[in-house]
Amino acid sequence: MLDGDETNCDSCDMDHEIVDYMEMALSTAEIAAHRGEVPVGAVIVDTASGRIIANSGNQMVGRSDPTAHAEMLALRAAGNMIGSQRLVDCDMYVTLEPCPMCAAAISLARIRRLYFGAYDPKGGGVEYGARIFNQASCHHRPEVYGGIHESESAALLKNFFETRR
Repeated sequence: MLDGDETNCDSCDMDHEIVDYMEMALSTAEIAAHRGEVPVGAVIVDTASGRIIANSGNQMVGRSDPTAHAEMLALRAAGNMIGSQRLVDCDMYVTLEPCPMCAAAISLARIRRLYFGAYDPKGGGVEYGARIFNQASCHHRPEVYGGIHESESAALLKNFFETRR
């Protein structure tokens, strides 16, 4: 797990890039919070070039769309950007463990690696809940790395919900 200034990830190629991409996802989540959306941000990176090809924050309220999760919007944008529904050479960075819907979409898109910040015991679909990638019906299982900037991701969510109570 990476958190804050730690940059130890034995199976990751360039630790500083992982932290940078997660910080971009956190910035995107903060923008979503300013719009009144649950602060979740997602970034998709083309691993061949290292270029960010999509980033999005939650837009469920703004779009009146229960499927407008950050991950879903980023997957759609990345697919449009590269002209394919298969994102085999892409990694996703998201501030919160994806829900079952998003985890299934990540599998269908063939994302290479999934990096996420905060774990979600209540609504997660990767390490908690449905554990989509562990199901026999799952066609593709990305490499998964959780807990990257976990405390910052969790604090952003906690602060958002505290201000609404």
